[in-house]
Amino acid sequence: MRAFYDITQTIKNNLLLDDFCNTVNFGGIDEVLLSKQDIYPYAHLILNGATYEGNLLRFDVSVIAMDIVDISNDKTTDIFIGNDNLQDVLNTQLAVLVRLLEVLRRGENANTFMLDGTPSFEHFTDRFEHGVAGWTVTFDIVVPHGMTIC
Repeated sequence: MRAFYDITQTIKNNLLLDDFCNTVNFGGIDEVLLSKQDIYPYAHLILNGATYEGNLLRFDVSVIAMDIVDISNDKTTDIFIGNDNLQDVLNTQLAVLVRLLEVLRRGENANTFMLDGTPSFEHFTDRFEHGVAGWTVTFDIVVPHGMTIC
């Protein structure tokens, strides 16, 4: 059974193909890398859990996509946009996650596993230190487990 490896590697590989993702990490929320600025834009893969559904396994997955918000020294002239690139970061990191979901929904992995249900997005601007912002998407992947009963 290779389902876990197939899912995590597919997610990692597709995120790294994106122009707006330099680094991908795996682990719990406490393992999000925040200390090195040269890793951004950055994605973090979290496996929340899995459930057994007869001949299927359902994986509950979250992916966090984030980048550093740059603050300009220029005087703010537009109060809607502000003097930073927060809206640009939110836009590009959402696009990274949508492209990933499209690959998972329609990609070549469709014979091995598939995206199931409706993914949910949550944006953040102050969840982590170091002035990063981005999105977390949570979704389910179902995969036949291939085990047989003897």
